[in-house]
Amino acid sequence: METLANLESFVKSAELQSFSEAARRLGLTPAAVSRNVAMLERNLGVRLLQRSTRRITLTEAGERFLDSIGASLDTLQSAIEETSSGAAEPAGVLKVSLSPTVGPAYILPLLPEFLRRYPRVRPEWHFEIRQVDLVREGYDLAIGGGFELTPGIVARAIAPAHIVAVASPAYTRDVALPAHPDDLRNLRGVVMRGTATGRIRKWTLQGPNGDKATAAINEDIVMNDPASMRDAARLGLGVAMLALPDVLPDLADGRLVRLLPEWHADAGTISLYYASRRLLPGKTRVFIDFVIEEFRQLSYAQTFDATKDTSKAIVLAVKQR
Repeated sequence: METLANLESFVKSAELQSFSEAARRLGLTPAAVSRNVAMLERNLGVRLLQRSTRRITLTEAGERFLDSIGASLDTLQSAIEETSSGAAEPAGVLKVSLSPTVGPAYILPLLPEFLRRYPRVRPEWHFEIRQVDLVREGYDLAIGGGFELTPGIVARAIAPAHIVAVASPAYTRDVALPAHPDDLRNLRGVVMRGTATGRIRKWTLQGPNGDKATAAINEDIVMNDPASMRDAARLGLGVAMLALPDVLPDLADGRLVRLLPEWHADAGTISLYYASRRLLPGKTRVFIDFVIEEFRQLSYAQTFDATKDTSKAIVLAVKQR
């Protein structure tokens, strides 16, 4: 009968293609992980991993075995964690990847209440604009938008991700305000070059009566993240296309104004991303449920909707700060 440690060592080593990285995730030494895998191979009578000086790879038998036990091992680990920590008291490190704009503004303020309810959970939060590999990098979940769903990853939408045109009041005083997305070509533009694609994002705006038009924004200033674009717009450097939740506090303070208020681009949703499994670890499950409930209580789905009355959204943003 194989021990859970042997199976965990094999699965982590296969996923991460490294005994050293698997050891770090499991809290073991590389030698112990290698020994566990070797014991598993000896008991099964088949080689599961090919070792080299640079990395390890699955054999054909290893691929079949990993496919067979992966979901079952997740279920067993979750059941053990639920039982050992107690269903009413989730515990452990909660590693989360968050958008550097939505995360600090809307998720971080929820943390005090979450920790009051679940004091044995230890947050490890990373604020980043890249799409992380939840499994390989050991994340429990990610919060943001625009993730490409890979096999085994699910997404739960919590609010829309609508893009709007904004600029500073100082900049708009000296220019003719646009009445149509085509008019943006007459203004300075602050745009973003995607780190993954290397391309500047183009937006198709939706307007009244179902009209659609490309935002004719100029590429006068190029940034590599939304926060920098927002800062540039605040300084009066031009017009930026940004997610509505990222600029609601600025609209509330009057540091930015929304242009083309009847137009927006749909960038999908702000979602919770996590590995699909029958039994989620208690720490992950309660955090997901907590965030969904808080977003519902705070009406964030309505607040972040660019088709709603922006003035009402701004009032909500002010009250919730």
